[in-house]
Amino acid sequence: MSAPSPGRTDPAIIRNFCIIAHIDHGKSTLADRMLQLTKVVDDRSMRAQYLDRMDIERERGITIKSQAVRMPWEVDGVTHVLNMIDTPGHVDFNYEVSRSLQACEGAILLVDAAQGIEAQTLANLYLALEAELTIIPVLNKIDLPGADPDKYAAELAGIIGCDEDEVLRVSGKTGVGVPELLDEVVARIPAPVGRADAPARALIFDSVYDTFRGVVTYVRVVDGALRHRDRILMMSTNAEHELLEVGVIAPEPTKADAIGVGEVGYLITGVKDVRQSRVGDTVTTVAHRATEDLGGYEPPVPMVYAGLYPIDGDDFSELREALDKLQLNDAALLYEPETSTALGFGFRVGFLGLLHMEIVRERLEREFNLDIISTAPSVVYRVVMEDRSEHIVTNPSEFPTGKVDQIFEPVMNATILAPAEYIGTILDLCQTRRGIQKGLDYLSEDRVEIRYTLPMGEIVFDFFDALKSRTKGYASLDYEPAGELPADLVKVDILLHGDPVDAFSAIVHRDNAYSYGLQMAAKLKELIPRQQFEVPIQAAIGSRVIARETIRAMRKDVLSKCYGGDISRKRKLLEKQKEGKKRMKMVGRVEVPQEAFVAALSTTETPKK
Repeated sequence: MSAPSPGRTDPAIIRNFCIIAHIDHGKSTLADRMLQLTKVVDDRSMRAQYLDRMDIERERGITIKSQAVRMPWEVDGVTHVLNMIDTPGHVDFNYEVSRSLQACEGAILLVDAAQGIEAQTLANLYLALEAELTIIPVLNKIDLPGADPDKYAAELAGIIGCDEDEVLRVSGKTGVGVPELLDEVVARIPAPVGRADAPARALIFDSVYDTFRGVVTYVRVVDGALRHRDRILMMSTNAEHELLEVGVIAPEPTKADAIGVGEVGYLITGVKDVRQSRVGDTVTTVAHRATEDLGGYEPPVPMVYAGLYPIDGDDFSELREALDKLQLNDAALLYEPETSTALGFGFRVGFLGLLHMEIVRERLEREFNLDIISTAPSVVYRVVMEDRSEHIVTNPSEFPTGKVDQIFEPVMNATILAPAEYIGTILDLCQTRRGIQKGLDYLSEDRVEIRYTLPMGEIVFDFFDALKSRTKGYASLDYEPAGELPADLVKVDILLHGDPVDAFSAIVHRDNAYSYGLQMAAKLKELIPRQQFEVPIQAAIGSRVIARETIRAMRKDVLSKCYGGDISRKRKLLEKQKEGKKRMKMVGRVEVPQEAFVAALSTTETPKK
């Protein structure tokens, strides 16, 4: 069965849809079965997680980048064109999901038949409903021994507001029910609507950097058509380019003469500058220019900031180039140069969450062979001084000196779904993390939805790990920004021999300041080698020291040659040594080895999930 050739496809036979689901609910496996059924990938080339192209995705078993693929499917003698977009499930990659939804008319809501709907699936469902997409509810993994399709079909039907019979049951692993699902996609999801005779308008929903071909831009055509050798215009930047290649992904890039209304495809213009192809921009042609753009997307807002520094200072320019290229693949990545007295030149980088930060750091190390130190992550605070001046603080070293009136911290609306037996332990965890309870609902007899407002600073460190360990892995978490609230926060400085070390400073709640200072001082005592003189390690809030550890001085045995004899001679030698140590202490600087920075900063990060 071969699909109609791109560019001359009747929009009536096109169906654009995506798959939204929680991590590990089987999106990529279901996508694999669809690729095999529609014969766009033959059995010899087939491999598990076919659309997950990055090594990290395959190793961790998670989807990080959205992938688009075109498949033919015959219903009642008519071969339809199905454009499927496989989306990530983790809350940190929510931005990828929101962009993919804009290019579709429908969504398959995939839920594990052994676990039921999870918090992040619920969040993605609300995104799809906001985008007015047709939802097809599907229970996956019905072949598992622990599956309970009837129970979770009722739960899904209650949430979406459909009949239990409308919930499809499939197994991505064995292929049971997948042909019926593709039939339902054709039957239920509406065809794309657009005007073929109008000026061309296409929405950029993703872009990747190819070393040989430059920027490859993924678009969904809304009106008109984009043809090979057209001169195109990016409406937000007014940049003009010539289309060197246009085509579709089936599932490898396939050239075409043109792509028309409703089609999902790629454009190559030979542009090497990564900033010229903005996600959410509208592409039109220079000859027949559109007057209105397609609205685009809201820009992503970083939740967590961390400093990234090359271990070798000479790698600074390579790090800048690497971040430039990654930013094209990852539109949610924002960065600016900064310097640290301890670590030298580096970048302050904004991330959507800790997993996002971990993935970016791993990609920089793997794909660009860079050795990197990352400082402890921190969120964005707004500090109001007594003279009413305001400061935005993304890094503890930017914390203003002087009389502070109020500090505002970002808060999140968190939704936790869990079995009812864990209600007590979850409420206890949220209270200790300064949470404010908003509500508690039973989704079914044994599943609850708990809603809390929690400070972002408490979530980004180890909240997810603590939640999983307290609920034996059964709870799921989703969160979204909910503005900011005033909080009693302080900046804890770490002083070595009286000098503050900016890399170890942190902004914490006043109640947690003492334990942070104690923990950091104890850790540095172990990591910093002994010097010729005594080194005090202090944790301080302003000028008040709250914790202290001391690294003892190295001491030469000056009495080794004295045996027996007068005690006054020994005392004289010890006094002379003491004077020398005192003089050295006045002029000595504490040398902190690079390894100590790496160890201290990496151990304050969240353990890998």
